[in-house]
Amino acid sequence: MNSPQGLAPDARLLVAIPNWVGDVVLATPVLAALRTHLAGGQITYLMRRYVREILAGAGWHDEERYWPDKSGGVSALWRLAGELAADRHDAVLLLTNSFRSGLVSFLARIPRRIGYARDGRSWLLTDRLRPNKENGQFVPGSVLPYYCRLAEHVGCPVPDRALRLAVTAEEEAAAAELKAHHRFGESPYAVINPGAAFGAAKCWPADRFALLCDQLREKYGCACVIVGAPGEAKLMEAIAAAAKSGPVCCTQPGTTLGSLKPVIRDARLLVCNDTGPRHYGNAFGVPTLTIFGPTHQAWTDTAYAGEARLQIKVDCGPCQLRTCPLDHRCMTGISVETATEAIRALLESRESSRIQGPKPSS
Repeated sequence: MNSPQGLAPDARLLVAIPNWVGDVVLATPVLAALRTHLAGGQITYLMRRYVREILAGAGWHDEERYWPDKSGGVSALWRLAGELAADRHDAVLLLTNSFRSGLVSFLARIPRRIGYARDGRSWLLTDRLRPNKENGQFVPGSVLPYYCRLAEHVGCPVPDRALRLAVTAEEEAAAAELKAHHRFGESPYAVINPGAAFGAAKCWPADRFALLCDQLREKYGCACVIVGAPGEAKLMEAIAAAAKSGPVCCTQPGTTLGSLKPVIRDARLLVCNDTGPRHYGNAFGVPTLTIFGPTHQAWTDTAYAGEARLQIKVDCGPCQLRTCPLDHRCMTGISVETATEAIRALLESRESSRIQGPKPSS
């Protein structure tokens, strides 16, 4: 690893933002720390357009650049590199691991290019950090300290590693319209996020989500609000149709990554697979039940006390596969009863903490 060298407080920094929703939220402690450290500098984010909604309102950056659509081909990347070169950044911090982000930074002739030496891009970087490996394999570990190491390398400590998100006035208004349209929010509700962009292997069976909706209504008087991406509409509708308790299905209109923030923030509970919006619950302090199947919990661990994590041991996992080539035993082995019991303990713990209040400072 190259020797650490701090950035000047007035430096012009480009930050390559992760693509996955969950990883973006996991990066928020670093993004907040960078803003504090570079109070007199210029921070520009390079990101996919949809990521903008997740970070909206936080005030951690000054400018935005966007990755071109894949249809633009190599010429679009050349144009982006030219735009970045004209911005005259002093350094780029690559929170992404891709070869592409290293290449564009190199072509833009950014003087310092800080990132992890992986995916064949080591030669494109000036500051190379080594990922944690054993016997040539990546060791499972949370990306939060992984990102923090990059910030610390440029002299930016990250003392507060709590996830955090902001909500804009436009997002508040969009969430209010959703609540009015779908008629929820006046009484306690639970958000159910049954999909996962990673792949079907991450998804708990739809019929079990439906039964869990009924249990939440019966035991806790909680209306269930089913949310998801546009491509998950059929899954959401199938769960709503199978449940007897009449859960709300947020399609037509559905949530966006922006409006979903206040919808989750105001919920009594979030139930989801290992998917990006799980970290919305963490950032807003919402009790969260996460159901894990083929993925290793260590990759996204934040030690959030308000989260219950369900996962069973199977001989074939955690396999990290997008689709299961066998019988999906890692997910089918988790019963509705187990999930209901985990929710009971989670909500009781939250209520106990609320009654006791914060511990007195010493």
